[in-house]
Amino acid sequence: MTDPTHTPPLKSTVILAQVFISCIMAFLMTCIFTAIPTALAPGWVAIWLSRFAVAWPIAFVLSMAVGPLSFWLARQTQHLVATARG
Repeated sequence: MTDPTHTPPLKSTVILAQVFISCIMAFLMTCIFTAIPTALAPGWVAIWLSRFAVAWPIAFVLSMAVGPLSFWLARQTQHLVATARG
């Protein structure tokens, strides 16, 4: 179902949200994928932060690229669920 009074978010809000989402995800993913193989050995934080510095801009660009597809898929899924429920 759609709410006729709902207005879509401003483009600036979407971009800012993607900045935060990509930052948090890159931060956590690089932390996990650095901590596990290094077993938190001395110097692992420096390795992690250098990986994060590379990963965040890439994550942001990719999130902006796949964002519209993700929103479209979410709307289609909600429509299918609503239709199936009657």
